[in-house]
Amino acid sequence: MSHILTSIFFPLLQKIIPSLTINKDLKKLKDLNWQSTGDDSQFILKSPFLKVLSGWVSVRVKIDSKDYITPKIYFDFGEGYSELRAITLNQIDESTYQADIMLPQIPNNIRFDPTDNLSTFKILSFTIKAHSETLHFFHQFISIIKHDNKNDIDTLRIIKKSYARYKKNGLNGMMEKLDKEYIRIHPFRQQKSSSEHTSYLNWIKENEDNSNDLFNKDLFNYTPLISIIMPTYNTPMQYLKKAIDSVIDQSYPYWEICIADDASSNMETINTLKEYINEYDNINVHFREVNGNISLASNSALDLAKGEYIAFLDHDDMLAPNALFEIIKVINAKKDVKFIYSDEDKIDEKGRRFSPHFKSSWNPDMFLSQNYISHLSVVKKCTLDKVGYFRVGYEGSQDYDLFLRITKNLNSNEIFHIEKILYHWRAIEGSTALSSKEKSYTTDAGIKALKNYFSDNKKSVKIEKGLLDNTYKVSYLLSHEPLVSLIIPTRDEHDILSLCIQSILEKTMYKNYEILIVDNQTTCSKTLKYFDELTHAYKNIKILKYNKEFNYSAINNYAVEEANGEIIGLINNDVEVISNNWLTEMVQHALRPCIGAVGAKLYYDNNTIQHAGVILGIGGVAGHSHKYFIRDSNGYFSRLKIVQNYSAVTGACLVVEKKLYEEVNGLDENNLKVAFNDVDFCLKLLDKGYKNLWTPYVELYHHESISRGAEDNPKKIKRFNKEVTYMKNRWLKYIKADNLYNHNLTNKHENFGLNLNE
Repeated sequence: MSHILTSIFFPLLQKIIPSLTINKDLKKLKDLNWQSTGDDSQFILKSPFLKVLSGWVSVRVKIDSKDYITPKIYFDFGEGYSELRAITLNQIDESTYQADIMLPQIPNNIRFDPTDNLSTFKILSFTIKAHSETLHFFHQFISIIKHDNKNDIDTLRIIKKSYARYKKNGLNGMMEKLDKEYIRIHPFRQQKSSSEHTSYLNWIKENEDNSNDLFNKDLFNYTPLISIIMPTYNTPMQYLKKAIDSVIDQSYPYWEICIADDASSNMETINTLKEYINEYDNINVHFREVNGNISLASNSALDLAKGEYIAFLDHDDMLAPNALFEIIKVINAKKDVKFIYSDEDKIDEKGRRFSPHFKSSWNPDMFLSQNYISHLSVVKKCTLDKVGYFRVGYEGSQDYDLFLRITKNLNSNEIFHIEKILYHWRAIEGSTALSSKEKSYTTDAGIKALKNYFSDNKKSVKIEKGLLDNTYKVSYLLSHEPLVSLIIPTRDEHDILSLCIQSILEKTMYKNYEILIVDNQTTCSKTLKYFDELTHAYKNIKILKYNKEFNYSAINNYAVEEANGEIIGLINNDVEVISNNWLTEMVQHALRPCIGAVGAKLYYDNNTIQHAGVILGIGGVAGHSHKYFIRDSNGYFSRLKIVQNYSAVTGACLVVEKKLYEEVNGLDENNLKVAFNDVDFCLKLLDKGYKNLWTPYVELYHHESISRGAEDNPKKIKRFNKEVTYMKNRWLKYIKADNLYNHNLTNKHENFGLNLNE
């Protein structure tokens, strides 16, 4: 009864008695700057209002702080405060934090923790309001409508459209969908989590002591001038100054800033630029008379450049103090380098850093799927002159178009990645740093750039939008379908094998394939009968007998010798095909001259990731990328949704040209009879200069190791440890540093977490 009365009548009481909000009780807190002295700052809230508080409650706090803060609220229902029941308030704009909470009963006490780290802050307001379940529903519903239809005045049509979107899910499903939509429209809630940000702050403390990065000319043989290219247009003064000052503060002194203002109408921007050129001889500004676009403005800035190397800086972003110093170290150490890029993070309006992007070293297939290079990028001026400057018509992805043209004719040793955060990308409203949806036209421009990149390709290539905004799918269209030999080792286990075979037969659109089932001493009568049924029913299925002890490598090598296909597919008997275009997707990449092994996206039965590429060094030898992530997750900077190169892929579903299989002598049947033979095989291909590839467009279930069992007896453990030792001895250079990963990321877990004291 208490909940019902509160839910119905309390919202009305709040209209009549405004003092029931806690703002009045927190009046003493307002206009005061608070400094937390530890990681557990807290206020105990007291008000007569709390005695009737239950049901749906909206908590809204406005806090001003230069530090990253994560406000939480705790409710004590008689058992004290507990972290298990802590509610983290969601950040919905720069200073506002909010949460809608269902209280099962009236709380005894309420505690408010503004931050969980050392911070200075000012509480501007604090409000708790009770409302009914119906009001809660419409609060979220109307918020979504307003966001998705800002400029649409046809309210009735909006409501009908929005209601239809959710009604088929039922009431519970509708509320769940509403919450997901509500989260989607508040990008701050997606960008930052307390634990992630705290981890990054710790990483910064551990890794960014730049006190030793002071430039000493005597240590370098070559100290070229670096030209920083910056287009501006009505840039807010505070951000423009921070951008320019970040160059002025560089420890490397041989730089110039080349700015082209694209006819700004904001006199504050113009006056700020004039102040800098009056004070600094190495800051040059061209004031364009007619507003053009970012490509034209960037080219005007490039026309001012005298440096031997060109660096690109957006007008509201910032360079790390050691950025140019790190560039010069690479230029002196790598004589052939022509293009350099670094890691980056984001920075908000108050200078708080978050969302670090620790990138792969040169990863050509990833780059054709997404502009992962982005910032900081530096190119040798003579290389830039050969390909031309920015091109009009590619605005939104003008840098992607330029980098595609630059890297197209470079060798991998001429491209270098610095595994350090050298660039801070400003995340403000309207910026693609905050959300790719802020500039939807960028995806179309990227597709146009890729079509130009492949315009002289002798084979047919199809370019289309990828699974996410600002990602792309490049399809290498097949002129014919070469025969593929799918090799499936098995022993007994009729139910597992039949599920695998049936999924291949029913879901494979690719027509020209044979299935070679390698029978490794099957004794199960049901399975043997199934073999007979298959060979009688399907001309493209053969049963090969392998009457020796289990040796995964030897079994597959034997079958490859018997295979007629130009393409080999290694398939575990415990996989189940999901996507009907799986074989077409894999074969198109396997036929590319530069590609070695092609791997697939595999799920556990519970729709979490089992395999999405192999990362070397994790767990001692190798681990599966994004293991246990949910099926629909985008992964680390979209890596679960884009084609890319990995050092290795799993043999549970691997496709490769037969001639390459034979070139590296197949799987190692002497040293790696059970484990790591697929990783070893991929590394042999990598050593030969081929690139291994993983694609998210090939999906299968992997009912992992059901048929073989676990490594759970002394004999198996001894064999496994021997295989581990072999891998470490043979492939130490790759295991120690996987170039397609990043040493700033963990080597203990498969979740792309930060490397903290590892």
